[in-house]
Amino acid sequence: MIRTATPADVPVVFAMIRDLAEYEKALHEVRTTPEQLHEALFGDRPAAFAHIAETESGEVVGFALWFLNFSTWRGVHGIYLEDLYVRPEVRGGGHGKALLSELARICVDRGYERLEWSVLNWNKPSIDFYESLGARPQNEWTVYRLTDGALAELGGGGAGALQDVL
Repeated sequence: MIRTATPADVPVVFAMIRDLAEYEKALHEVRTTPEQLHEALFGDRPAAFAHIAETESGEVVGFALWFLNFSTWRGVHGIYLEDLYVRPEVRGGGHGKALLSELARICVDRGYERLEWSVLNWNKPSIDFYESLGARPQNEWTVYRLTDGALAELGGGGAGALQDVL
């Protein structure tokens, strides 16, 4: 049911990324191209990894896209799950749990001590699913993000601009 993604999976993963963005009411924010996705997953220096969920007949019905993070408190890597998506018509069939179980297995096998992800506050079905697996929200942390103009402005100011803030 779960396997590592191959270059041939890029088109279907790309389509499901767009499906996920539409579900999250953010399709207009997707700028990724299939070429970028291929490079990130299968280029000379892969920065991300993906696993595929399939039906018994081999139809791709979901994916998990992830990358390594690092905990300075624990001193080891972890996995940050960027996207988990299972097509609506097969939800409840165990594919999401199988994808998360595979990532948890990778963590255990490699000595990673965290598997983390973000979920939109309004996405109650996903929150309920994650909590049913034993995941707990990290309510004391707030995610911050720099993008677009704010990122360019801060990044264009050089190291001195950041030092001025600190």
